[in-house]
Amino acid sequence: MREQLILFISGGGSNARQIINYFNDNERVNVVGVLSSKPNSEMESFCNVQCIPFYNLLGKDFSAYLQLCQELGANWVVLAGFLKKIPMEFIAAFPDKIINIHPSLLPNYGGAGMYGQNVHRAVSAANEAFSGISIHLVNEEFDKGKLLFQHAVLLPKNANAQQVEQEVRSLEQVFFAKDLETYVSHFIK
Repeated sequence: MREQLILFISGGGSNARQIINYFNDNERVNVVGVLSSKPNSEMESFCNVQCIPFYNLLGKDFSAYLQLCQELGANWVVLAGFLKKIPMEFIAAFPDKIINIHPSLLPNYGGAGMYGQNVHRAVSAANEAFSGISIHLVNEEFDKGKLLFQHAVLLPKNANAQQVEQEVRSLEQVFFAKDLETYVSHFIK
């Protein structure tokens, strides 16, 4: 039986595109849909070409997300740049099966308001030597779920936020989909 992933996005969808491409024709893992918290015509077009359902859920509450997850047969939820806090009722529907990527080495630079450029600016301001990505399970607290994988990168000396972002994004593109496959494969019967 194939594991069925559904991807949640709020931004451009670069991680979602990478995941979809990675699992294209995979015998064990399948992407069943992309749910976006705002309009994204570029991602919608990409999904149409890939024959993957895309839904713009701007203004919808989590009951709409849950309904679509159930209709599409998803048994895993992957937050690929999704910025909304996941409510407990939703987490309870997918216990230990909601995975998030965070653009820092947690527990550093995590928590409410710490996403995207906010994280990269904080890492730059602290003049950190390293940054990276953390892939973790989602629980009721921002960025506090069980850590599954981390990947670090040495930053250029005195790196600005854009340089930090560039280094971190390259890690996301190399490792996120591969780590998802590694973790999800443990559950394949």
